[in-house]
Amino acid sequence: MNRFEGKVVIVTGAGSGIGAATAKRFLEEGAALILNGRRKNRLEETAQGFPRDKVLIDSGDISENEYVLGLVKRTVDKFNRIDVLVNNAAISVFGSFGGSPEEDWRKVMKTNVDSVFYTIRAALPHLLASKGSIVNVSSVSGLGGDWYQSFYNASKGAVSNLTRSLALELAPHGVRINAVNPSLTLTEMTAAFQQHQPLMEKILERIPLGRCAKPEEVASVIAFLASNDASFVNGVNLPVDGGLTASNGQLNPTAFLTDFGLN
Repeated sequence: MNRFEGKVVIVTGAGSGIGAATAKRFLEEGAALILNGRRKNRLEETAQGFPRDKVLIDSGDISENEYVLGLVKRTVDKFNRIDVLVNNAAISVFGSFGGSPEEDWRKVMKTNVDSVFYTIRAALPHLLASKGSIVNVSSVSGLGGDWYQSFYNASKGAVSNLTRSLALELAPHGVRINAVNPSLTLTEMTAAFQQHQPLMEKILERIPLGRCAKPEEVASVIAFLASNDASFVNGVNLPVDGGLTASNGQLNPTAFLTDFGLN
């Protein structure tokens, strides 16, 4: 497919995981890319093999407005337009509400929420001109609560509801905005969970497909939402979760069926 031939796409947090997979997916479909992240070496790894005339590596802190304004200017200076903005950059902390330092709250909110605010505000004039689209990477943690992730939940809840609100406001001007809401995905950010086998077994018990998402599986949904194939999709928070949020949270009784004469 070449759904993004001639299009210009900004991907934040493109140095690893979902961001890197998303960048590669858009490139495969013809887009020119701006890759943002804090670690330039990781962005260069993502861009390895990319045609140099179709990529701009721009490392910096996406939670700082001055940097974001410069990023958008450099994008337009090089490619003359912006068609798609993918807000993927995020961090997570794990800990009790009372026991986690205020510094962690500020860090999570800056990276996960302020960055989305700054990038959309800065890119919006260009997205209005191109009738473009925005895809925010939220989380199933932005649709419901998790144990010991209140800071992360609050940040992703903000992203999910900002997506809904802006979808109402921007649609009359030709700009669509949606979000993807992945469950646990095999990325650098979830490495600590992945390495804890008993915890992983409990997590996988809750996912009907019985496994975690791959970054490429989330990237394909992001590309769909950004494309004209989703031209009438707006304001959606789309779970990419193997069926996790299809459950109402009650116990899976499969192991006990024979006790009730069922199989």
